[in-house]
Amino acid sequence: MKIVTANGAHIPAIGFGTYGMARDEMLRMIPAALDAGFRHIDTAQIYRNEAEVGECVAASGIPRAELFLTTKVWVSNYGRRAFAPSVEESLRRLRTDHIDLLLLHWPAGSDVPLAEQIGSLNEVARSGKVRHIGVSNFNRALLRQAVKLSNAPLVTNQFEYHPFLDQSVLIEATREAGMAVTAYCGMSVGRVFSEPVLLQIAANHGRSVAQVVLRWLVQQHQVVALSRTTRPDRVAENLAISDFELGPHEMDGIAALARPNSRIVSPPVLSPAWD
Repeated sequence: MKIVTANGAHIPAIGFGTYGMARDEMLRMIPAALDAGFRHIDTAQIYRNEAEVGECVAASGIPRAELFLTTKVWVSNYGRRAFAPSVEESLRRLRTDHIDLLLLHWPAGSDVPLAEQIGSLNEVARSGKVRHIGVSNFNRALLRQAVKLSNAPLVTNQFEYHPFLDQSVLIEATREAGMAVTAYCGMSVGRVFSEPVLLQIAANHGRSVAQVVLRWLVQQHQVVALSRTTRPDRVAENLAISDFELGPHEMDGIAALARPNSRIVSPPVLSPAWD
């Protein structure tokens, strides 16, 4: 699998996303993902499925050193008294002695100053319980503040990115900081599957639309893509994107699908002023 290197972190370019998955789905899909070759699993405290990730990873028999586990601290845990205990709870649920990548989940929705949030991230990193730190859903201004406030390097900014949403400004700012982009919602909640441009490119390569979109994402510099499915038969397919390449005109044609008002994820209390 392709590895994205950012500020000292080596992140598998395709991660398995678990947003919105209930226990029965997790117990079905995480083993299928691991069997297919996924080694990067993305979860979060607010998803309430960290325990299922830990359970499935423990049962898999895969050496911990071969896995990359990402989780995110929820905004209600940003205060200094709650932050470290919440990370300890995540470690317990994940059944591990370290988290590979820990992110701040949203930049708004908390009265805790950003400096305190970043300070707590650094503290858990210094403790050895977290190997790498980063942010999620940060705009350019907040990202630059976070980078300045952090003693340890931030390695990623995770945010919504798909063919219909132009994120070039935020991507550029993230790369300028030496960070990776981690793209979620790549399938645009199913919108990609009826897009004629993507259907034609998929037909030209003998691939699925999902494979084309994932390939488009990871073929870009410093981009990690989260793949989410609740269908075991699609797991291996979504991972099998390393044996074909999109041409420059195809890459540009997909990027040209971006349209205004295509953002999907923007909770009013949590979101920043988007770029």
